Amino acid sequence: MNLSERVLAILPQTQCTRCGYPDCAHYAQAVADGSAQINQCPPGGREGVARLAAITGQTESELNPLNGTESPRKAAWIDENWCIGCTLCIDACPTDAIYGSNKRMHAVIESHCTGCELCLPVCPVDCIELENVSGHLTGWQAWSASQAKDARHRYEKHQLRMASSKQSQLERQIAKAQVKLNDLPGLTHSEPQDETNLERKRATIQAAVLRAQSLLVEIKRSD
Repeated sequence: MNLSERVLAILPQTQCTRCGYPDCAHYAQAVADGSAQINQCPPGGREGVARLAAITGQTESELNPLNGTESPRKAAWIDENWCIGCTLCIDACPTDAIYGSNKRMHAVIESHCTGCELCLPVCPVDCIELENVSGHLTGWQAWSASQAKDARHRYEKHQLRMASSKQSQLERQIAKAQVKLNDLPGLTHSEPQDETNLERKRATIQAAVLRAQSLLVEIKRSD
């Protein structure tokens, strides 16, 4: 394994973004290439810093308070009396620990919840709360290698699901745009203004198709 892979393997995989990066993999890469410090992962706590120091050669230090503090592990729960079934938290959860459907009450599978808190800001009715599930234990004392492995696996599956959903959405958008292009009348009008408007519409739709196709290529390339 290269250094980035070794760093990733010892991170807690909560995918909380508190390190300042979009997920644990991006933080691991940043640590490996020297653009991030080893003290930016609150879920790993002081022990996490020590583990990273051991494989990177960086000097141990206190957690950077700008990234947060080491604390007991928390899990989310949803107040069923207020949940409106908007599904925003389902998409935001990096480990698919929230289940439910549109306009139906959602619930959290506690064993899959990493306590990342990413569901909190997206809830429009503020019906999600966090509870302490590790007592006085913090950092790696409140988490385990098997839990980290499961969280990483679930995150990878979540990424695939979101990419597949985005791909389907883009394909639908392209198909609709092509229909609109085909429905545009030919440039046979006698009024120059009509021809100008048609050209503008055609160019706008074609540009939208090209953007969507470009995004599709990026999604397929990352698979």
